[in-house]
Amino acid sequence: MARSPNHYQFTIEQPSARLDKCVSANCPGLSRTQAQRLIDGGYVTVNGKAEKAGYKPDSGDRIEVNIPPPSPSDLLPEAIPIKILYEDNDLLVIDKPAGLTVHPAPGHPAHTLVNALLSHLSELADTDDARPGIVHRLDKDTSGIMLIAKNAPALANLSEQFKSRSIKKAYLTLVRGHLKPERGVIEAPIGRDPGDRKKMAITGESRGRHARTNYRVIKYVGSNSLLEITPETGRTHQIRVHLSAIGYPVAGDGTYGTKSVYLNRQFLHAHRLGFRLPSSGEYVEFESPLPSDLEQALKEIK
Repeated sequence: MARSPNHYQFTIEQPSARLDKCVSANCPGLSRTQAQRLIDGGYVTVNGKAEKAGYKPDSGDRIEVNIPPPSPSDLLPEAIPIKILYEDNDLLVIDKPAGLTVHPAPGHPAHTLVNALLSHLSELADTDDARPGIVHRLDKDTSGIMLIAKNAPALANLSEQFKSRSIKKAYLTLVRGHLKPERGVIEAPIGRDPGDRKKMAITGESRGRHARTNYRVIKYVGSNSLLEITPETGRTHQIRVHLSAIGYPVAGDGTYGTKSVYLNRQFLHAHRLGFRLPSSGEYVEFESPLPSDLEQALKEIK
């Protein structure tokens, strides 16, 4: 195989299922989504000819991949403070505050975590133009630990750890009511709410994706339950949807439950994250205590 940072050339030894999967497998640090964009843009050829992402390479096919330089981004750095728990050449572990949107979106083009990260770092791993470095997300009003990739190989490595569910995640949340039994599993598919496309809902398997959430009651606080949640999957709004579906909505969650006089946001905090460092394979784990607004809410509820 001939390779350089922006050019790869290799010959297929055995038939491959799809061109995009083949390109991703042979170009370190390149995700399948990135491979699809390169193929769609004409930067990948098979025997000197452009093919579609679904093309099935055969033995002897010569694949050439040319990665263009990154296009200028419209994203601007902003001096928004971020709390860094750990940093090395590959990644950042940060403690995201509540109220900070992770990446720009329609109607919210700036003042996001991505803008803050661009102020701290000159470059970030490219996922797409609006979400550089973002491996996973937290809702705007959820606080806690997040991983940020600094380069493409680290992004691919961490994404694969999430995909294989080897990353250990734990959240703290307060729900209305005394949840019993004190340990349990909620398993139900989640998809878009057909009545409100901005929300998620429990759906049939044909319209939703498999989702599984483990919970443990830490203690009862007044008429509420403080839980530790360890989700096995990472669906949008998974914890909030699952808990609401069994009749114990997250306190302060006006979308899937009711707002609280003690809270200005949902009581949900990503307090522990464990993973393997891309550089060494060493397992590391980080914790973030409950932020002051959630601690104060617990005191007032008592």
